[in-house]
Amino acid sequence: MEDELLANHKRYLERKALYSSLGYDVDKERAFILEKAQPLYGDILEAGTGKGHFALELAKAGYSFTTFDISQTEQAFAKLNLRYFGFEKQVDFRIENGETLSFKDKSFDVVFSVNTLHHLTNPYKVIDELLRVLSFEGKFVLSDFTKEGLALMDKIHASEGNKHEVGKTTLSDIEEYLIGKGFKVNKASSKFQDVLIAYHQLI
Repeated sequence: MEDELLANHKRYLERKALYSSLGYDVDKERAFILEKAQPLYGDILEAGTGKGHFALELAKAGYSFTTFDISQTEQAFAKLNLRYFGFEKQVDFRIENGETLSFKDKSFDVVFSVNTLHHLTNPYKVIDELLRVLSFEGKFVLSDFTKEGLALMDKIHASEGNKHEVGKTTLSDIEEYLIGKGFKVNKASSKFQDVLIAYHQLI
């Protein structure tokens, strides 16, 4: 187990170094999203654990939360990563399909989705599910890559012999959708990340 933990951490550091060599600082970008999402309160959900970069940022900041992903393989990487840093007890890892979540209505006060939107086959189905589990006083924090960010990811995937698949639905499309559902939306951007923070307008 110790060997697996160290090998996984080595892969994590190598990937971070690859991002960094192309100008993308994983820690800085995740910290930017977290800063824009403040204040955080209540029960927190992360949609799309992936390799755990944002989960690690949340845990380092002292939060306990639930995170789900459809891929056991990806999440296994994240689990090992958080265990390496001693944060696994702060995190409830779940395997879930974002289109049909098992959580009860209004069961989370903050819902994060970071760099997941462009991967989704049925984005509106997933967004509706995330809104279903969001409490009325809660906030939905949705972040995805800017054009520069997507171009950089294309380079990274190409360097590994893969193609970076990107769906047609953009963050702007989702912003319009949320406003249409009566949400107030605040926006922030770094060079590589766009962030939407949506919450119900309390009358």
